Amino acid sequence: MNQKLKWGILGCANIAKYSVIPGIQQSEFNEVAAIASRDIDKANQTAAELNIPHTYGSYEDILADPTIDVLYIPLPNHLHKEWTIRAAKAGKHILCEKPIALNEAEAAEMAEAAVDAGVYLSEAFMYRYHPRYDRIKELIHSGAIGDIRGIRSAFTFNNAGDKGNIRYKKEWGGGSIYDIGCYPISAARLLLGKEPIAATVQAFFSSEHGDVDMMASGLLEFEGSVALTFDCGMWTAFRNPLEIVGTEGIIEVPSAFARPTAGSGNFYLTVHGERQEIEMPHCNAYALQADHLAQAIANKSPLRFEPADAIRNMKVIDACLLSAREHIRVAL
Repeated sequence: MNQKLKWGILGCANIAKYSVIPGIQQSEFNEVAAIASRDIDKANQTAAELNIPHTYGSYEDILADPTIDVLYIPLPNHLHKEWTIRAAKAGKHILCEKPIALNEAEAAEMAEAAVDAGVYLSEAFMYRYHPRYDRIKELIHSGAIGDIRGIRSAFTFNNAGDKGNIRYKKEWGGGSIYDIGCYPISAARLLLGKEPIAATVQAFFSSEHGDVDMMASGLLEFEGSVALTFDCGMWTAFRNPLEIVGTEGIIEVPSAFARPTAGSGNFYLTVHGERQEIEMPHCNAYALQADHLAQAIANKSPLRFEPADAIRNMKVIDACLLSAREHIRVAL
């Protein structure tokens, strides 16, 4: 690519300021050209902190900027559909924060809008671009751990004291399944290369936090009698492990989804009781995510993870939420 793609950022969310924007700035084929906020002072402050050249006091204004190639949307979940569709109609490619929508139907509508506009739409699951997941898939497909018997994973943190957090607004798409349960769900689908056939989830809904699920424990059934057991929570000590159990061995990823630091991208392979650490290069998965989208746009090539994948992930999330609310097993 001879020219870097120019990115615009919709909003000043923490995920944008502390993770995605620095990742784009460290990437090879992209630059952050502008940021918009409904509060121009907030946009100006964030731009000054992160060395972003242009600011806008409305989302509409950044959509109208003809120099912007790609828009990153880290807005609350209930706004993803509206602004993705508006961005697509404005001719902008889109990286939309996970979960891509509030439900499968919204995700399908967003994907259709992107197709109609001839733009790329990608869901921001940065962990998938870290090279360790390609290595893990290679080990699985090579038979290194034998036949997979199950996957276990968790993603939890404790933010319960922040009662005003948007994660605790039910109508905005709040709750732990939306916010972090989507990671183990996505990872199991990625590693198994198939879709679950049923979901059963038990959850703790907190009246102190807008009646959203503050903790959830789930079982996803896959064909071949393989299952993902997972839990996710926002009123729980921090953890984010992933374990793949096979007939001959185990793959353990101690920090599966959080932003990798030096050494934290490594994982462990145990075969017949012998455990070894698999070292991986330290890299910024947010930068890799941005570069993959940029190269797909430049080369007019398919994305590794098309919007259809995001639609399927939302279908599973829908089933998990229904199961948790109704106390039933939901067939998919």
